[in-house]
Amino acid sequence: MTDFIYQNTTKIIFGRTAEEIAVKEMADCKKVLLIYGSGSIKKNGLYDKLTALLKGENIPFAEFSGVTANPDISFVREGVKIARQENADFILAAGGGSVIDAAKGIAAGVYYEGDPWDFYSKKHVPQKALPIGSVLTIPAAGSESSVTSVVSNSVTKEKNSCSAACFAPKFAALNPENTYTLPPYQTACGAADMAAHSLERYFVNTPCCDLTDRLIEGALQTVIEFAPKAIAEPQNYDVRAELMWAGTIAHCNILDTGRESAKGRGGDWSSHNIEHQLSAYYGIAHGAGLSVIFPAWMKFVKNKNPRKLAQLGRRIFGTVGGDMECAEETIVRFEEFFKKIGLPTRLSELSIGDEFFGEMAEKAVAAKNNNLGVYVHLEKGDVEEIYRIAQ
Repeated sequence: MTDFIYQNTTKIIFGRTAEEIAVKEMADCKKVLLIYGSGSIKKNGLYDKLTALLKGENIPFAEFSGVTANPDISFVREGVKIARQENADFILAAGGGSVIDAAKGIAAGVYYEGDPWDFYSKKHVPQKALPIGSVLTIPAAGSESSVTSVVSNSVTKEKNSCSAACFAPKFAALNPENTYTLPPYQTACGAADMAAHSLERYFVNTPCCDLTDRLIEGALQTVIEFAPKAIAEPQNYDVRAELMWAGTIAHCNILDTGRESAKGRGGDWSSHNIEHQLSAYYGIAHGAGLSVIFPAWMKFVKNKNPRKLAQLGRRIFGTVGGDMECAEETIVRFEEFFKKIGLPTRLSELSIGDEFFGEMAEKAVAAKNNNLGVYVHLEKGDVEEIYRIAQ
């Protein structure tokens, strides 16, 4: 086990009254900027609930909506302007990871005189941000309690992450009822993201980190069990609660502890970085890209280092046999899980060909935003091969 320091300052407010409690956390604010997406919070009633609570606490607020999946830096830039114009002193993000990620970029951009894309191109690490609160509606990215933000640049065809302590939300309001109206495909994509966040922390060569291995295995078993149930019973509170909490646990960094890391985050984040290129080039749902790329990455690394794949299969699927046999069965089981919840496992299912494999592989290897190749080292040609396996 490696040495580590763990701290997570986000207050988790979980349950049916999460919004009521969360709004009281903003009682001293002079003006809140409420950020949300395309309007789903108006359809499910959350918008009316939040605005009524803000008015009830006499908290002035302004609004900025329109965040899309794979949020673009152009939205962040516009949000910075609005936050400054409104003299906002708090950002409230109501939505999924895209909304929360964009809110983080806006919150830090208010204090930065340059282009917020500098955060994501690694030209500047933000040191200060407006306080952020999150009201989660899509369990997936774990951004509600993490220090990471992921933003795309449609002009340069890049999708990069930035991690900064000032990105940590002050609170995360987690009410499973806010996920009842999620479409099945969105629920499934969220589950794939949670699974990937757990898996990428799992694949390390660090000896003697068994406790965190088992925490990760538990998180994965929860996602595998409850994602199909959430699709079948979308308004089952307990089922939605299990999935929502799994998403937060998967990315609050407790599963990083004691694990090998090249850049401060435990684990091997190759699959996320490889998938980010697909999202940047094709605009696909992140979870759908991960359900294709992660099994392809597993197929590539099993021939070089099957040990952790075999351990994972034995512990969560009950596979038996030698390391290679168990590793191969583990990959089959994960593909079966993704198919069961309605996700693709091949690029051809997403109508993606091989025309940009070289460009995407080069960007994946060159990107400075994720640990790539910690478990098994990857060069550009290796990443291209993973894309080909995914076809």
